[in-house]
Amino acid sequence: MKSLKFLKCALVFCVLFSCNKESKIEKEIEKIPVKITIERFDRLFADVDEENLSDLKRDFPFLFSAKYADSVWLKKAKDTIQQEVNREVEKAFPDLTAEIDELHSLFQHIKFYFPEINVPRVITITSDVDYRNKVVISKDLLIISLDTYLGADHHFYEAIQKYLKRNFIREQIIADVAGAYAKNQVGPIRERTFLANMISFGKELYLKNLFLPETDDAVKLGYTKEQFNWVQDNEEPIWRFFIDKQLLYSTDSSLMPRFLYPGPFSKFYLEEIDKEAPDKVGQFIGWQIVASYMKNNSVSLRQLLLADAETIFNNSKYKPAR
Repeated sequence: MKSLKFLKCALVFCVLFSCNKESKIEKEIEKIPVKITIERFDRLFADVDEENLSDLKRDFPFLFSAKYADSVWLKKAKDTIQQEVNREVEKAFPDLTAEIDELHSLFQHIKFYFPEINVPRVITITSDVDYRNKVVISKDLLIISLDTYLGADHHFYEAIQKYLKRNFIREQIIADVAGAYAKNQVGPIRERTFLANMISFGKELYLKNLFLPETDDAVKLGYTKEQFNWVQDNEEPIWRFFIDKQLLYSTDSSLMPRFLYPGPFSKFYLEEIDKEAPDKVGQFIGWQIVASYMKNNSVSLRQLLLADAETIFNNSKYKPAR
């Protein structure tokens, strides 16, 4: 009984210590000076004409390809489909105050962990629903395509697969921005194994979690709450499947779309599981491995980013609960 009481006390102490440490970090983060403004290029382009086009091209040269004549841009601005996009974006986003506040907090966190990153010039555009480039970061620019966040049931998205458009929602904007910066820090995957790819995604999600500590974990993965609950509840059987099938060191490229990339579901090729399993379960496992590695080793974020998959996995002591 005494030992049980001691363990309970030790657990409470660890929880309190961890909470106090996190609270102290957040107080430091709150002091970091960050100024965020959002330039509504989407609105400016909606009102473009022959008189102000040259001014718009001067202020946003990176949004105008030199191979197109001015007449092309003016024609696009007056196109009936473009005008409908403008109306729908304005209806959905009459105000971006909430996004400014969220970006302010996000970049405070990013600069706390990576002080060398500059706060970017933030610009909103429309992009003919280019959902493969919802968020683009380049040098000191952050470009957000508002027409890819109009709501999962918006009629613009009728021909797009359901698993993609479930994240075409306003709540996903900041998570996508955080993900873009996390991906940029992790860099390209240098190894071809399934494990290396899992851990690369795991690094991204670990950073994303640091950047967005108050955001629901389901949103970070682009999941519904039900999908996130499923991967949490089935973490051990997912891991056991990967081990039993000897997938970790496989270089079979088909494993990536099966378990790491967006899709209607993860493909275990087991009827009873495939009906319920969300996509990207390998990303979730990679996140847990990286989190376990950081918990059980005294290493910096820089060391994490430089560490290879084998080092991280072997030193992670990762073992999902049964």
